[in-house]
Amino acid sequence: MTPPRAVVVVGESVAGTTAARNLRALGHSGPITIVGAEAQGACSRPPLSKGVLKGGGSDSTLGYDLGGLDVDVLRSPATDLDTDHKLVRTENGRVLGYDALIVATGADARRIAAPGQEGEVVLRTLDDARLLRARLDTAASALVVGAGFLGMEVVSACVARGIPVTVVDVDPPLRRVLGPFLSDAITARAAEHGVRVRTTPGRVTLTGDPVDGVRLPDGTVHRADLVVSCCGDVPNTGWLAGTGLAGPLGIGIDPRCATAVPGVFAAGDVTCLRTDAGVLQPRRPFWSNAVAQGNVAAASVLGLDPAGPPLDDYFWTEVLGLSIKVVGPLPLPGPPTRVEGDLSSGSALLTWHREGARSTVVAYGMRKPVPKLRLMAAAAL
Repeated sequence: MTPPRAVVVVGESVAGTTAARNLRALGHSGPITIVGAEAQGACSRPPLSKGVLKGGGSDSTLGYDLGGLDVDVLRSPATDLDTDHKLVRTENGRVLGYDALIVATGADARRIAAPGQEGEVVLRTLDDARLLRARLDTAASALVVGAGFLGMEVVSACVARGIPVTVVDVDPPLRRVLGPFLSDAITARAAEHGVRVRTTPGRVTLTGDPVDGVRLPDGTVHRADLVVSCCGDVPNTGWLAGTGLAGPLGIGIDPRCATAVPGVFAAGDVTCLRTDAGVLQPRRPFWSNAVAQGNVAAASVLGLDPAGPPLDDYFWTEVLGLSIKVVGPLPLPGPPTRVEGDLSSGSALLTWHREGARSTVVAYGMRKPVPKLRLMAAAAL
């Protein structure tokens, strides 16, 4: 194939900036334009809940460094895509032509407030994190809706500040992804730190205007000074209406990060992998996958073989002062096949063996370098 001259990357995300870096690393000398939606520039998201909520010292270090890449950065949201004429339009009226396009617009926080209801707090952008940090400075009580990774990191920030906190979800903490064994251990740890865990059989609604609490399906109302919605995210695809690129699950991609439209590739939280049978798998909005897909998309744009797969099943979080590193497929079924160390003391290495497939290895508070965890997960093949 003829290498593309002009490449447009829509999304100043980790996937988008990784793609730009790899395009240059692989020898692309043509123009690259990155279209970002945030006026101050996008930033790395993992530190928002792990670092920014603890203090303001890291705020200025979270942006993506594009120095030396010779890329044009246009910070105005994309509003329309014309795939027939290969044009991207932006909110400020710019029209950008491309030979190849990489869509890396990520996802937005899922909101549960009623239409017109004010005061819902979410955590997705640096501005969100700064607002939440300011609210934590004055809150005497907090309530977190959602006991997934993000929700439990916000819970941890509350505990670190001595703020009484309740977390509400249909399942116990992290049950859907880490399975019952680790969920039970994390729930017990939460209780030791005074966290109140409330499970409910259905969706909750936010009360007040501005928001001041949640109402459970049975009518029970819990109120707090601060209510934070950590209810997942939704792929940012509204600007792609009419293109056939996106559906409710996001943008379907093949192992080369190619979409159903020639010349258009996608990477990061906005994507879902399409199987050989054409079935779309659930999105996997992890930082490591965004990096992997940014690299794959860049190679594919240039007609080169990617150096690795579009998925990297590594994830880490920090819950109530405990680091949890996971390498391998999720969710985790039942109890682990092997346990080293002491789970109750917060220092254990756990393995879930899958016959004929990669194992999943979890360092639960135990210091283990990620490369070693990867080797352990692959060793059981």
